[in-house]
Amino acid sequence: MFDFAPPADADKATLYDDLLSAADALTAGEPDGVANMANVSALIWQFLPDLNWAGFYRMIGDELVLGPFQGKTACIRIPLGKGVCGAAAASSETQLVEDVHAFPGHIACDAASASEIVVPVIVDGRIVAVLDLDSPTRARFDDADRTGLEALIARIGSRLG
Repeated sequence: MFDFAPPADADKATLYDDLLSAADALTAGEPDGVANMANVSALIWQFLPDLNWAGFYRMIGDELVLGPFQGKTACIRIPLGKGVCGAAAASSETQLVEDVHAFPGHIACDAASASEIVVPVIVDGRIVAVLDLDSPTRARFDDADRTGLEALIARIGSRLG
């Protein structure tokens, strides 16, 4: 049994260091990518404040398909290049969006979402998934979030595909 708990007064850098350590420990040795996505989604939900969605979309064929997540029900399929998730998958680059309502082609799965960050999961040179976090607060995500989430995916990405 694991009991991971973020420190109540932690700054972002400490929060992400602790999240990375917890995710690394939890996924180490587990070969099932979907199981690892489920646990990582739960960890992110537990560690990061002010989220209304945290999870993965898996690359199946030529589209993103809903994977494990925490939050309200979500869009099931997203074409490449559509919305923030599709843009991250098509470009292989993290998308940090302060105001999703200003993002061309934004897909509103939850009308309460105001900002979003999506990090591509690349294994052996191909996109296998994207990590998607939404917040009801505009400009919730910043460069510290980008750095922390990219470090997380760099460390455990091969365990997700």
